[in-house]
Order: sequence, then structure tokens, then C-alpha cells
Amino acid sequence: MTDKTDNIEADFRQVHDADVRTRFLPGGCIEVIGDFVPGDPPAHVLFDFDGTLSLVREGWPEIMVPMMVEFLQATGTDESPEALQKACSRFVMELTGKQTIYQMIRLAEEITQRGGTPLDPAEYKNEYHDRLMRHIESRREKLRTGAAQPSEMVVPGSIELLELLQQRGVPVYLASGTDEQFVREEVELLQLDKYFGRHVYGAQDDYKSFSKAQVIERILSENNVEGASLLGFGDGYVEIQNVRDVGGTAIAVASDEANRDGRPDPWKRERLIGAGAHAVVPDYAAAEQLISWLWEGRE
Repeated sequence: MTDKTDNIEADFRQVHDADVRTRFLPGGCIEVIGDFVPGDPPAHVLFDFDGTLSLVREGWPEIMVPMMVEFLQATGTDESPEALQKACSRFVMELTGKQTIYQMIRLAEEITQRGGTPLDPAEYKNEYHDRLMRHIESRREKLRTGAAQPSEMVVPGSIELLELLQQRGVPVYLASGTDEQFVREEVELLQLDKYFGRHVYGAQDDYKSFSKAQVIERILSENNVEGASLLGFGDGYVEIQNVRDVGGTAIAVASDEANRDGRPDPWKRERLIGAGAHAVVPDYAAAEQLISWLWEGRE
């Protein structure tokens, strides 16, 4: 996807306060924010990828943050490794949902602030990706060989949710901040390509030529529909804000990628509610209930 305009992804905006009233649908898995009530049935559904569907890259912060600490230490700063770890963790998580390059742009800025001379952010991104791929290669290989099933490496209930959407004839789209070539590879490894087909979009080398907001604009314009017909799922604030901005329904996926125990990740939950999510789920264990609620208003 290309566009002549600069698709700079927006910073986090606080929509809901931490004390916003919430309620749970019967069963206790689906948390509804404020007074939200589903409107007309969604006609198009957009998903983020990592943490929203895929768990292939689970643990990525444990690769990114130590790498950043290494580069910051090389500036000669007198900050302790613990202080650098805390600082990097904070801004890495704050930027989660944006393309990876934005985290590397921030790293370059942090290096400059400490008197260092940064590399091009793309070089940091490449180094991070090389380290991450070494970390997750065994997972990818298990999927290739059949030693692991796709259901083992997706957010619980993902396949059931996609099946329910397919049964309803609802087109689904995927937009990720990860480089598109790798997203497409992992979509195939997880056997999710049968749901998304050609509608898989990811980050480009020219990062300004891609944004999740641009994907949304394309969905709406090509199908000649209003934003209210869009349903979005994501575990990052960007897609929550983007879907909400066009008048769509934004479901926050506060997935605990490591434990997968049906409980939401507290940090994600708070962050995504703040970004304006209409509802929060820890995973898709209650997929049938979620679809019934969103399409028929049945609780």
C-alpha cells in the first residue's frame, strides 16, 4: 500500500479516565466500557496481528529492551543498567501498536540526548529483527514441520472467532506494525491466510507510506461504507484510536501473551481503556458470546 501523504501514526490520547465505569457481560470475560451498546451489525472487521492473533513473537520486549540498553550504555552514560532498563521499557511499551521503526526513532533520540551519535533508526530496527528472529526461529520451524499446531501459537479462541466471522460472510483484514513480508509469512505458518487472503498489510521500508489509519481509509472507501460499519480488534492503542476515530467499534484485546490463563494483562487493559476501547477481552474464549452481542445485541 502506498500513498503520497505522510501517514505519521498518532501519539496516545487519553479518552477514558482510569475510573471509568465498566460492567461485565454474563460469564465475566467481556468487559464493557461506559455506556457502550452495540449498534448495527459490523460489515468489516480489522485485526492487529502480534498479541491480537499471533503469539509467535511473544516475548519480543525481552529482546528489544536489552538491545536498547546496550546501545545507550555505549554512549558512556553514568546511568545504571537498571535505570536504563526502566526507561527503555517505559517508552517501548508506550509506543506499542506503532510500527517498530518508531521505537527505533525514539532510541536514536535517547542516544542523542546522552551525547552519542546514533545510527539510522533503520539499522537499529534491522539489528532488533535479527535478534528476534533468532529467538523465535524454533517456533517458526515447529509450525513449518507440524511439530506445533497453529492453535498453540495464537491468542486462545482466535481460530474459533475467525471461523464465526467467516460463517457470517464478514470480510476480515489484518494491519500490523511488523514488516509486511514477515507478517505474511507468519500468517501462512499459522494457517490464517485462508481467512485474510490478500487483505494482509504491514510496515514498509518507507514507514511513512503505511499506517493502520490508511488501511482503514482504504477499507471504507473501496467498500463505500461508513466507519460505523467497522469492527476492530487490537492490543495496541493505535488501532483502538484509529477505529474509534472513524466511528467504528474498538475491542481491546488485553492478552497476557505468556500465561494465556484467561485473565487480562493489567497494563494493556488500562492502556487500551484509556485509548477509548468500547470493550475489553483477555482472549476469544467467549467468541460466540462476543459475536452474538456485537451482531444481535444479545447478552
